[in-house]
Amino acid sequence: MREFDFIRRYLQAGAQAGNGVVVGIGDDAAVVRADAESDWCISSDMLVGGRHFFFDTAPEDLAHKVLAVNLSDMAAMGAVPRWVLLSMALPELDEAWISRFSGRFFAMCREYGVALIGGDTTRGGWVFSVTVIGEVPRGRALTRSAAQAGDDIWVSGQLGWAAAGLQHCLKTVELPPACAEQALAALLRPTPRVALGRLLLPLAHAAQDVSDGLVQDLGHILTASGVGGRIYWPQLPLDECLAAAVSPAQYRDWVLAGGDDYELVFTAPPSVRTEIRQAAQAAGVAVSLVGEMTAEPGLRIVAADGSLLPQEKTGFDHFSDGAVDEAV
Repeated sequence: MREFDFIRRYLQAGAQAGNGVVVGIGDDAAVVRADAESDWCISSDMLVGGRHFFFDTAPEDLAHKVLAVNLSDMAAMGAVPRWVLLSMALPELDEAWISRFSGRFFAMCREYGVALIGGDTTRGGWVFSVTVIGEVPRGRALTRSAAQAGDDIWVSGQLGWAAAGLQHCLKTVELPPACAEQALAALLRPTPRVALGRLLLPLAHAAQDVSDGLVQDLGHILTASGVGGRIYWPQLPLDECLAAAVSPAQYRDWVLAGGDDYELVFTAPPSVRTEIRQAAQAAGVAVSLVGEMTAEPGLRIVAADGSLLPQEKTGFDHFSDGAVDEAV
């Protein structure tokens, strides 16, 4: 059984409606009605040592990523993050390590305007769980289910760098020094696109953060919205340095299915292309128009010559034997 089959069959199917729930299990965050003017977006993520990060990861890098991956969920919903809860299982209380971790964690909190309001600690084997609560105007949260045939497909930033950084760490590839530095930064210190997500609220129809790979995460939008999609490989944000370091097939896997990017993939009508580019400029992040949504089901990756590229890998799955762990 694959991870998302488990979620749909045993968690999503048994979820209860009511109690102010606007969007339940199955999106980047749940949405609950807070009051007459706003909704709260609530998301929880867990990072496990040996599965999501290396045990020798610097505490500052780990603190950054623990919070960044959760803030990325708020970005995908167009929400302003407000509060976080942090739970940790640590093998011991190493005061020097904890000081470095907490210093970076609280610096991130200040940078994004969030407050740590609680959590839990216990002795155990390197597990970090963050719950983040954000705020969005009532009824305005971006979700996966509102994409329409004819929408443009956009992605922020660049894809594939974090996957390349992981393989460099695992020594399955050796990247040139300039590439390696950027790849390791992408792996260890991703930038959640919170400002962009907020500016997309009046423009985008649907959004998702790219955590498990572009093909898989865009696939969630296609499934939830009941549409198909077409991505044009030459329009993706590609990098010559990274592409030259490995085979074309390996590079395609990194860009399309590598995961750990924490960029945004979103859809919007063609009529707002200028406004989206202006929003991206205001947020300080590049965006690329990479394809369009179609009425025909399925996702197709189109090469420069018009042929369809194979999709041998779709993305990360925690419970698939064929998946490559984010860290081992």
